[in-house]
Amino acid sequence: MTPRRYFEIDVFTDRALYGNPLAVIVDAEDLDDAAMQRIATWTNFSETTFLLPPTTPEADYRVRIFTPRQELPFAGHPSVGSAFVALACGRVDAARGALVQECAAGLLPVQVEGDDARRTIRVQAPPARMQMLSTTQADALHDALGATAARPPQMIDNGPHWLTCDLTDAATVRALEPDMGALAALCLERDAVGACVFGRERDGRADMAVRAFCPADGIPEDPVTGSANAAIAAYLHAEGGLDDYGRRYTASQGREVGRDGIVEVSVDTEGHVAVGGRCVVVVEGRLNL
Repeated sequence: MTPRRYFEIDVFTDRALYGNPLAVIVDAEDLDDAAMQRIATWTNFSETTFLLPPTTPEADYRVRIFTPRQELPFAGHPSVGSAFVALACGRVDAARGALVQECAAGLLPVQVEGDDARRTIRVQAPPARMQMLSTTQADALHDALGATAARPPQMIDNGPHWLTCDLTDAATVRALEPDMGALAALCLERDAVGACVFGRERDGRADMAVRAFCPADGIPEDPVTGSANAAIAAYLHAEGGLDDYGRRYTASQGREVGRDGIVEVSVDTEGHVAVGGRCVVVVEGRLNL
């Protein structure tokens, strides 16, 4: 058995047990694809990541991201959390404010502000591609969610594929009780990791309420989701919907499953989206295998 540095952290929060947990294996160089998938299935977190040396001099580190079912080319909370662990364990220089992450989606800029408990990490998401749903698929999505979108829903591809739906206001978002079986079937049909919904939050703590459902991957509701928030921002940029939120806003996600995550989102004039927030270490130890 080989002892490997192992972290369980909470992402998009500065309070342990209030964000989205992530498992990170630091010393993963000799693990093959099957071993990584088996570990991710065993941890049963929404994502587990593996830190590796980069394959290009332009990158500071490489990360591979697995759900319990499959590898993802990109995901937001694993990217933010993996950067946090890479800094915390000395894999990269903590004094640097700009890093480059290598992942299956390519080379992604990472911005680091502050240090230790007040460190904020922002990761630029891959460029998003958008595809309209057919009328039949949109109707199936509305039926599965139990709510109708304010504008036509789309599938956003920023690594994972997200069925993305604007429900206008937070009250509608928070009241949803989706049909998970129907939603899982639609996700499998469209090769989507899940469906994300959003609406305007007016409680003063955040600008937007977000929820993300991934029942086909065995995750009925993901607590706090970076790639879904990035998909929503790209959707709003394309649809001219950022006037309601601005190019920098905060999203609240996770209250419906006992969490309280905050995602910081920014969109530049060219449509580049970055998502970020705080992280906190919950478990640090060794994985013996």
